[in-house]
Amino acid sequence: CKKINGLKNGISFPHPPPLSSEKNLMKKPWSGRFKQSTDVLMETFSASISFDKRLYACDIEGSIAHCKMLARCKIISPSESQKIQKGLKRILKECDEGRFQFKDELEDIHMNIESRLRELIGPTAGKLHTARSRNDQVCLDIRLYLRNEVDETVKEINRLCKTLVSLAKKNIDKVIPGYTHMQRAQPVLLSHHLLAYVEMLLRDKDRFLDARKRINIMPLGSAALAGTNFPIDRQYTAKLLKFPEISHNSMDAVADRDFAAEFCSASALLMMHLSRFSEELVIWNSSEFGFVELSDAFTTGSSIMPQKKNPDAAELIRGKSGRVFGNLVSLLTLMKGLPLAYNKDLQEDKEPLFDSADTVKTCLKIFTGMMQSAKFKSLSIEELSTSGFLTATDMADYLVLKGVPFREAHEVTGKIVAYCLDNGKTLDKLSLKELRKISKRFDEDVSEHIALKNSVDRKNIYGGTAKKQVKAQIARLTKKLK
Repeated sequence: CKKINGLKNGISFPHPPPLSSEKNLMKKPWSGRFKQSTDVLMETFSASISFDKRLYACDIEGSIAHCKMLARCKIISPSESQKIQKGLKRILKECDEGRFQFKDELEDIHMNIESRLRELIGPTAGKLHTARSRNDQVCLDIRLYLRNEVDETVKEINRLCKTLVSLAKKNIDKVIPGYTHMQRAQPVLLSHHLLAYVEMLLRDKDRFLDARKRINIMPLGSAALAGTNFPIDRQYTAKLLKFPEISHNSMDAVADRDFAAEFCSASALLMMHLSRFSEELVIWNSSEFGFVELSDAFTTGSSIMPQKKNPDAAELIRGKSGRVFGNLVSLLTLMKGLPLAYNKDLQEDKEPLFDSADTVKTCLKIFTGMMQSAKFKSLSIEELSTSGFLTATDMADYLVLKGVPFREAHEVTGKIVAYCLDNGKTLDKLSLKELRKISKRFDEDVSEHIALKNSVDRKNIYGGTAKKQVKAQIARLTKKLK
């Protein structure tokens, strides 16, 4: 299951839909009760094989474990078990190599594999489905799939976090304006800004790992909804499939998709963080800001304007967040009106789930590559000193240290900013004489207090932007990510 998720290596299995005039002559697993064959349009409408075929490795892995358990419990013979396992392994090889012919008329991944198994080994194939239903089988497949998707996603989160920590270490001396309300506010280390996203990503990682605990519960043995009459050993199956826990209620087990919604929720939050970061990169990459230059490998040009270098990777990640949000809403909406236990509606859980998993992993990989190749620019002291009175708060704090109540100090500094605006000056260009006209509390040391570098280093509290603190955070995160 682990090596096949997502149809890696470009494997695809095209199959044209049947013509409306064709008759369905394929025998269904429920054909005994029905007198008419399924309408061709209905057959196409209800088939899920076009998207659930990616679960083939998970389905086969689960079936092999189930088969071993049936033999252990003497429900099938050892020779039958060996015959079934050999056939399943051959089908896995055919799928891996792209030779397996998936058929719409067989509806889903389970029936496609069972049908092929019957072709290979004959009637013995029919014994594999003893003591299980497609209801608990598909729940198992999705849990196996998502368990691996979480592991892969966490690896990509770690890669991006390591990249950002490395960039923070490399750019430890760069100062940029920090913003609130998209207005320049206070000077901060670029490293401090980058590490803010590492904190977000680590929360995302924790959410995925926490969701994995609830994904990692084995439903097989619940059958259709009530359990099975056969004396199966669910704990043994769980051990084979490396599940630490089995489901406790058969109805809940086949109807539950909380774990899938949780995965989509964690994915949506992760994409929201990547979208925010993308927005900043789009802004920073503009000529108006000029804080970063994105690599040619992650940008594109214009078909009409030869000078353009567009941050398409960041824009696409920002845009793709919407589809992942939509997938979560789609899954929640799907579940909100379903009575217990299994309903065919649940077939609609897979496309949003698969899309979120694919989108998140791809966006993480693209984002990591984009950041690894990005070049951050140094802003000069002159550029920063003239950019929105970044050390105005430091001036107010200076007055507080001189015994002025903060509210009064805030008002005095506001008047100084107004004076600067009226006279075309910046804080660092004001003379002591000019300052003292507004407040007698100013002394010669004010210029040192509001110097840009000192402003940053003075924020020497845990979690602050001072270089000493940021270096400590880099060391902490480096250790954590190892």
